Amino acid sequence: MNIQCDECQSKFKVSDKKIPKGKSASVTCPKCKNKIIINPDKEEEDTLLENPEANGDDLGFNFENDFPDSDEEAERAFDFIEDEGKTAMICETDPDVKKQIKPILDFMEFHITEINDARDAIKKLRYNSYDLIIVNENFDTRDPDNNGVLIYLARLPMLIRRNIFVAMLSTRYRTMDHMMTLNKSVNMIINLKNLNEMERILKHGLSDTDFFYRIYQESLKTAGRV
Repeated sequence: MNIQCDECQSKFKVSDKKIPKGKSASVTCPKCKNKIIINPDKEEEDTLLENPEANGDDLGFNFENDFPDSDEEAERAFDFIEDEGKTAMICETDPDVKKQIKPILDFMEFHITEINDARDAIKKLRYNSYDLIIVNENFDTRDPDNNGVLIYLARLPMLIRRNIFVAMLSTRYRTMDHMMTLNKSVNMIINLKNLNEMERILKHGLSDTDFFYRIYQESLKTAGRV
């Protein structure tokens, strides 16, 4: 099935198998965050898949060449959610850590996608929008300062990036270390020693970010820029 965002006109092609039979589905446009409603009974005109831009490389990563997608892989990269809801991606390989994180996100009513490696994460991020991403600084890397997922997120256009709350799990930095949060281009740092307090910490960070951007949007409206 071919779909197109009504807001920014981005075009996508997805497998019919991804659409629940007899039901409508929704997906957030990865470019403009507009909610696209997909009706399996409605005929769409043929279009080609259009990826979000990925220019240049950083710290040895070239996201176009190092993480190419075949048509089949691109289709599998889509995550469809039937009902409106919040989405979260977990980039963590330690099963004990995930065992602590998942119940918290379930309680906070997030639809969870678990990721096994950086390649999978970047493919998902190209075609899906996530409200929350939790990524261990050592995820799929021996060098925490050369984390492919964090580099990719830091290079996203601000229009997209500011709609994603990124929490970095760390053993090197203290929880809510504001200086290192800025340095790592994330929204929050959570030390693994504080996982037992993760729900409170996350809620605090999400609430502060939501309040900040609400003020930001109101300021843009007042200035006549939106």
